[in-house]
Amino acid sequence: MYCVGLTGGIASGKSAVADRFAAKGIVVVDADVAARDVVALGQPALAEIAAMFGEDVLQADGTLDRAALRRHVFGDDAARRRLEGLLHPRIRVRMHEQAMRAAGPYVIVAIPLLAEGGGRLAYPWLDRILVVDAPREAQRARLMQRDGIDAALAERMLAAQVDRAARLAIADDVIVNDGPMASLDAEVDALDRRYRALASG
Repeated sequence: MYCVGLTGGIASGKSAVADRFAAKGIVVVDADVAARDVVALGQPALAEIAAMFGEDVLQADGTLDRAALRRHVFGDDAARRRLEGLLHPRIRVRMHEQAMRAAGPYVIVAIPLLAEGGGRLAYPWLDRILVVDAPREAQRARLMQRDGIDAALAERMLAAQVDRAARLAIADDVIVNDGPMASLDAEVDALDRRYRALASG
């Protein structure tokens, strides 16, 4: 299966781009969905998280208490790295399995933190990487509107990710999302034609 990794900074428009590919009948494998799946009730990772951070990261029904887990790792880089070391390999395996089973001419694999998570080294099975890029000012404004937050918090959230240059360095294709969302349609149409041609080889 021909696999296209889709990534971009926070509030860059990744979801809008993924939705447009999905509307064309292209399967979208989502890292956020895979991340929820690997910590679902009964999954080995859930028990390992509880062993690592304590039973208070579980809710009364045994499911993960995400807010409690965030409190454990927020501001503690060592704890966050331990958690990532536990989860990221499982998430990658799950996404790879889903991508290989996908029907269609190619598959989009949406990975928000692709640059932060090792890029091509961590995902050697990606054939291409598409980066949705947006000016920082646009990201900040969208974040403030989307999440109802102030500029200072939006800026801290942006600062927590790799910079644009690092993300663009791993790109084969780039969509610059600095205009109205409707302008994405033509860009996705062109990329869809390109990916179908590349996948058919």
